Amino acid sequence: MAQGQETGGRLLVPQAKQAMDSFKYEVARELNITPPQGGYWGNMPARDCGAVGGHMVRRMIQIAEQSLSGRVTGPGGAAR
Repeated sequence: MAQGQETGGRLLVPQAKQAMDSFKYEVARELNITPPQGGYWGNMPARDCGAVGGHMVRRMIQIAEQSLSGRVTGPGGAAR
């Protein structure tokens, strides 16, 4: 099993679920992807879901890099 696959899609910090869901919908809106009604993403095209997930990862890496460099920003990119 590849490193990073051990969680099986579960959050490492369960308390972050609401923030991650909000982040997912924020990224979807930025990409002009209409999130599914009821929160079930299984009927969405893989291309759309992949775009949302990929952009989420890019943003999280950017936030981590900025944090490590001493310049912390929030999920929306605004400096705190």
